[in-house]
Amino acid sequence: MSNRVKEINRIGVFTSGGDAPGMNAAIRAAVRTALYNGKKVTGIYHGYQGMIEDSMFDMTSRSVSSIIQKGGTVLKTARCLEFRTEEGRAKAYENIRKAGIDALVAIGGDGTFTGAEIFSREYDIPVVCIPGTIDNDLNGTDLTIGYDTANNTVIDAIDKIRDTAASHNRLFFIEVMGRDSGCIALNAGVAGGAEAILLPEKDTAIDELIEMLEHAADRNKSSMIVIVAEGDKNGGASNVAKRVNEKFDYYDTKVSILGHLQRGGSPSSADRVLATRMGYTAVNELLKGNNRVTIGIRGSNMVTTPLEEALSKKELKLNEDLVEIAKIMAF
Repeated sequence: MSNRVKEINRIGVFTSGGDAPGMNAAIRAAVRTALYNGKKVTGIYHGYQGMIEDSMFDMTSRSVSSIIQKGGTVLKTARCLEFRTEEGRAKAYENIRKAGIDALVAIGGDGTFTGAEIFSREYDIPVVCIPGTIDNDLNGTDLTIGYDTANNTVIDAIDKIRDTAASHNRLFFIEVMGRDSGCIALNAGVAGGAEAILLPEKDTAIDELIEMLEHAADRNKSSMIVIVAEGDKNGGASNVAKRVNEKFDYYDTKVSILGHLQRGGSPSSADRVLATRMGYTAVNELLKGNNRVTIGIRGSNMVTTPLEEALSKKELKLNEDLVEIAKIMAF
């Protein structure tokens, strides 16, 4: 974190990496907070790629009208390999200076944060990052933008699948996103009443899973649902289903991979409020002279964490109490 206050007249706002519901609410809050404080705002299309390609435009309060309820990101997003090179970052810097940008608000995940930290140090550009990812796998915050909405989407899908599973005496393996984090799988699994949940953070052998399913079958359950996090070490829902089916054929087995529908849809009320608070806080932190920090929420309070610390320290976000509760609820 830098204590030296640089004069900021124009703030650049961009989204990068995977999209997440609520990003638009964060854009809206950052833009309007900056304008309220007498600053100008430049929108950068397609994240770091837009910096390199000089794809930027002036933003007004009207630019962010009627976007708070929309999923995705109106600024678009991209993954940019060129920005990982010194030449690419030099081109990006040349274009943001030409646009008169004095500071940046970056919305995205750990790849976005890494790029922002390197860029800020190389060119002394003040930057504040906002955590936007459905995976809820970033340090420095209890929750990331998009996580609550993704959970609700998964729970809605589980409820619908449960209806057809019960009608046909079926065992469903449902694969959910989250990369190397089991947050979505665990929370949606508990809320959806799953009989078993496979998590990247926990080693669950196939034999152990079969034992759990046999125990449930002995209690004459008409259907069963197993939630499989995409980062689970058993190799995804399809592979798990195949291996289970070889030894346990009591139920008709089906696989449902929810995929990218988890990233879409209108953001929940919780995500809209969280994103708005984060966008507002990000701009105010920049104007106070804070630099190279990420915005987060701890309990109900907004906090900042130095980017270097957020990127170097790994937090285990899995709620161990919830893991135990999931086991008991499936009894």
